[in-house]
Order: sequence, then C-alpha cells, then structure tokens
Amino acid sequence: MNTADLGLPVDVPSTALFTDQYELTMLQAALKAGTAERRSVFEVFTRRLPEGRRYGVVAGTGRVLDAVENFRFDAGVLAFLREKGIVDEPTLQWLSGYRFSGDVWGYPEGEVYFPGSPIMRVEGSFAECVLLETVILSILNHDSAIAAAASRMSSAAGTRPLIEMGARRTHELAAVAASRAAYLGGFASTSDLAAGFRYNIPTVGTSAHAFTLLHDHERDAFRAQVDSLGRGTTLLVDTYDVAEAVRLAVEIAGPELGAVRIDSGDLLLVAHRVRQQLDELGATSTKIIVTSDLDEYAIASLAAAPVDAYGVGTQLVTGSGHPTCSMVYKLVARAESADPKAPLVPVAKKSSGGKTSIGGRKWAARRLDADGVAEAEVVGTGLVPAELADRQLLVELIKGGDVIAREPLDVVRDRHAAARAGLPLSATQLSRGEPVIPTEYVHVRPGSQ
Repeated sequence: MNTADLGLPVDVPSTALFTDQYELTMLQAALKAGTAERRSVFEVFTRRLPEGRRYGVVAGTGRVLDAVENFRFDAGVLAFLREKGIVDEPTLQWLSGYRFSGDVWGYPEGEVYFPGSPIMRVEGSFAECVLLETVILSILNHDSAIAAAASRMSSAAGTRPLIEMGARRTHELAAVAASRAAYLGGFASTSDLAAGFRYNIPTVGTSAHAFTLLHDHERDAFRAQVDSLGRGTTLLVDTYDVAEAVRLAVEIAGPELGAVRIDSGDLLLVAHRVRQQLDELGATSTKIIVTSDLDEYAIASLAAAPVDAYGVGTQLVTGSGHPTCSMVYKLVARAESADPKAPLVPVAKKSSGGKTSIGGRKWAARRLDADGVAEAEVVGTGLVPAELADRQLLVELIKGGDVIAREPLDVVRDRHAAARAGLPLSATQLSRGEPVIPTEYVHVRPGSQ
C-alpha cells in the first residue's frame, strides 16, 4: 500500500540519504566481515522523559512507514556515494538492490509511552536494519516532541479548539510534520496549506495586520474582508484601538460576525472587555480567538476568560521547550551467525553516565488498576505473563517488508485522546513531576508462570 491508497495526494521521495555516514561505513565493514546478514533486533526507546513531563506521545509512525517503504538507492544517490568515496563498490552493489524485508513492531501511533517503553522494534538482518537508524529517529524524535506539546495544550484548552499556526517559525518541511503531530495531539485545524493538502487536516485563516495597514482606514479593511469572505469571517481587532475596532467590526458585519481575533496585550483583561462590548452590541454569538506566543501555561491561565479558541505557533513547533524526545535506536539482540536458524543472543551497551540499556527483545504491556486506570508500564523479556496477555502494546507495522498497518490520521487522533484519558488524572497537571506511572522491568522464563 502507498499513500495513494489513503487518498493522500503526495508520495514521499527517496529517503535513502536521510542517514548518517557511519551507517553506511558500518554496513561496508559488516559485509566484509561476514556479519552483515546476522539476524538482529533494534529497539527505539528513551531513557527518560523531558524534564517535568509526565507522559510521552508516540507520533510519526505513519511517516516512518512511508520512509522505510521509500528507502531506495537510485542511480543518482549511488552516483553521489561513488563520487564522494563514501563506500566501496561491493557495498554500492549491495545498496543498489536494497529493500527492507524485515519486520517492524511498535506502539500504535497516538499511544502514550514512558521511560524504557520499546516504542518501535525493527527486526531483520543487521545490514538492512542498521541503515534505518537515523531516519526513524529523526521522525519519531521530532513528531513525538510536537505531539506531546500539543497534547498538553489541548488538555489545558479543554473543549475549546486549538489552531496550529507555527509554519513561519520552523523549517518549511518540518512545519508540515509539526502540523500533523499537532492534529494528532488534539489540535483542530492548521493555517498551513501544505499540511492540509498532504494530510487532509482542516485549514483556516483570514487576515493579518498587514491587510489592515494596507488600507487607508480600518473601516475600509474590515469592509473589504467582509465583502470578500462574508459576515462569518474573523476580523483582527488589535491593529490600532481594540474597542473602536470591535465597534467597527459589528457595525460592518452585524451581529452575524463570526469572530474577532486578539493578538496582543493582556489577553485575559482584553478578552473580558471585548466579550462585554460584543454582548452590548448584540453580537452575542461572535466568538473570540486569541493568539500571541501562547503555550500550555498561557492557555491554562485563560481558562476563566471568555475565549472560544486559541491559535498557537512558536511554542508548539518547538515542542514547548523540548524539541526532541531523546529517543535512541539500539541493537538489543543478534544471532550467533548468519544461519537463519541461529538463536538470538541478548546484547546491551555497558557504560557510565546513565547510557546503559537492557538487552533482549522486549514486549510491553500496561497494567491497570481495579478502576481501569493505568498503574504501570511493564516491559519485559521472555514470556508475557498471562495476566498481561491482553494488555500488550506493540502491534505489527511491517511484515516481511510490507507495510500492513497504515491508518487514517483521525483514527490516530482518537487513539491518543483515549490513551490520555486512561492515565491517572495527574497526567494532565502542568506542574513539573515524574512520569505519571512507573516502568517495571521483568523477565519471565518458560515454565515459571
């Protein structure tokens, strides 16, 4: 299946060079040593959540599936590698036929995760798996960071909708991915048309201060916008004097005016004044949208204000202070030889400084309390305890190189809302704290249950 099967209008180009050079040099050395075809298991996880965060959000899985499917070394890419002397000719020959033929398991996109959660597991030969490290991490680290910020913001906003409007604050391609992650995390719409085109996210937008400044008088700007976009449009009222702008807006559009937007000042105070003025002018159904460098804390502080929607830009696309999740991609098991029947041997890095890892292929399950609320993230090797068998988190995403688990973005969005709702109430507190549930590590040997 490719993106066209979901009705998406844009295919992903080759992702073969979205990698670090050492992945190719490791491949060359492993091919020469005869170890490249050893069956291997890599896992994506994070050792800790960003400081103060209580849960993480898995985002970018759908983009990872596209990236793996499009990881191809075409003639131009191979010519570049040859010209720069990155790898030798036998390695180039091997790369020319590269197709990932292994299996990928992972937490379903939109699910929450905690320190040590095996968010994604990649299995196949060492050669085919090692090449995917950077592209997988770059997608998951970015998208999960944005989704986590979006989730906190949507929790703080409650039932009030959020508009993603951060395209101008980040790289043009990152903006599209950020919009997707924000929608997953609970945002209702985006100002970015590329995101709307690529992922069918609802798009919104009317005018900026430049439009008002273009005209000789604010009245002329409002009249032009209403004549063009209708009475249900949103008028920006803080270019000059807010009270006068609100009066003009209602005079021109009437009580059917859709909304006014406030982009500066003391938003709490101004929102109350504008609401009172709108009501006195008979525009009781006109909504108030606030923007201006909002984050989850500012949104929470406006909970008692007569605000109907929030527009968020910079703080969203930068992860609200945490632009990455520090996820890593580690080899946790490998076969003793290239024989397909050779048993897997757990392997793990041993080092100081908190960078150790636990070897062995992992499973993960979420244990619930008597009320059905999550109480622990259980990560284990070996057999899955019977009492956790129906609580396992990893699902198969790619089987034998074929993507089998693409999902519409709305399904992923709903999953996240349900996953967050299944956490203890303290998960949505904005105050700094530890992960809302602990991670427990277990190893169950056959016959020990």
